[in-house]
Amino acid sequence: MSVMKINQGNFESVKNSDRPVLLDFYADWCGPCRMLSPVVDEIAKEREDILVGKINVDEEEDLAREFGVFSIPTLVVMKGGRVVSQSAGVRPKAQILAMLEG
Repeated sequence: MSVMKINQGNFESVKNSDRPVLLDFYADWCGPCRMLSPVVDEIAKEREDILVGKINVDEEEDLAREFGVFSIPTLVVMKGGRVVSQSAGVRPKAQILAMLEG
C-alpha cells in the first residue's frame, strides 16, 4: 500500500481506521526526515495491514500541535483512534516495526 498524505481534511478517517496507523511527522527541509522517509515508504509497501501516513508539519501546524510534535521526524502509532506509541528522531526499521507491534 502507498503512503497517504495526511491533512486536517482527511485526518478523521485515518484516526478512525480499523488498522494500526503509522504517522510520520516531517518537513521537506529536514535532513533526518529525508533519511527516515525511505524506511517509512518501505514499511508501507511491505505491510498491507498498516495504514501509513505522512504529515508535513509546515502545512499542518494544527495536527503537529495536537500530537505535541516539537521535533522532527516524529513517528506516532495509533490503534483504535488512540496514540499507543510515539518517538522523535530517526529510528531503524526494526524499532519502527517494534513500535507497531507493541
